[in-house]
Amino acid sequence: MALVRFNFQSHYLGNNHEVGVILPDKPFSKTPKEFYGSGEKYKVLWLLHGTFGDYSDWIRKTMIEVYASERNLIVVMPSAMNSNYANWESFGTGFNMFDYLTEELMPAIYGWFPASDKREDNFIAGLSMGGRGTCVYAFNHPELFGGAAILSANPSDFNVMKKTGGYMWERMKKSAINFDSEEDFINSYQNTVKVLREQAAKGVKFPKFFIGCGEADELIYGDLENTKKLFNELNIKEVEYYTVPGLKHEWRFWNIAIEKALDYFGIEKVV
Repeated sequence: MALVRFNFQSHYLGNNHEVGVILPDKPFSKTPKEFYGSGEKYKVLWLLHGTFGDYSDWIRKTMIEVYASERNLIVVMPSAMNSNYANWESFGTGFNMFDYLTEELMPAIYGWFPASDKREDNFIAGLSMGGRGTCVYAFNHPELFGGAAILSANPSDFNVMKKTGGYMWERMKKSAINFDSEEDFINSYQNTVKVLREQAAKGVKFPKFFIGCGEADELIYGDLENTKKLFNELNIKEVEYYTVPGLKHEWRFWNIAIEKALDYFGIEKVV
C-alpha cells in the first residue's frame, strides 16, 4: 500500500492538521499509466482513534495496512486529540472536530484522492473514544455511511448517565461548556441514544452496524446487553455483535475486530 501523511490548514480546527491515508498500490500486472490514469474510485474507511491517541495508532498497532491492501480500500485516519469527536468552540480559536470530519475532511478526500463519495462505498469505525465518535457520526449522519463499526464503546444515554454519575458522566459533561446549559448539552447531537431514537422514529436508513468488545473489557462489556436491547427495541436489524473471551480494552482485540468488521461490511478481498 501507499501510506500518505499530509498536513493542511483546517478551517474547522483552526490550525494545521495531520491526517494519515492508506491508498491502494499499483499491481504488478498494470503499468503506472494504466493504474494511475484509470479514474477508478475506491471504497473508503474513516478510522477513528481512542483517547490519548492520534491517527498513527492504527498504523503502528494493527495490521490495518495489510487488511486494506487485500481489499483495495482507502483508509483515512484523522487526529482528534481528546475531543470526543465533538465541537469545542472554547478551545483556542475553536476546535470543531464534529463538523470537521463531515464538512471538511470528507470533501477534501473526495476531491484530492481517488475516493468514492457514494454512501455504499463509505464506512466508519473507531475504538473506545473513536467508537463513541463512530456512534456520533453514524447516528447523526446515517446518510453518509454504508457501515459503522463501534469497537469497545456503547451508545451513551446522558439522562441515565447523569442519574448514575461516576467517571464517564464527569468526563462527558466537560463538553457541556460548549452549550448554553447542561440541558442543551443533554439534548444535543452528542447524546447518542437520544439521537438514535429520534432517527429511528423518522424511519431513516441506518448503516450496517458491527458492535464488538472483549469479554474481559470491564469498561464496556457489562453494558453490551443494554445496547442489544436498545437496537432490538428500535427494530434495527442489520447488526452484528462480536466478542472475544479473555480480551480486554486492548489492541489485540481491535486488531482482530477491525478485520471482522471489514468482512461483515462485505468489503471483499481482491488480492
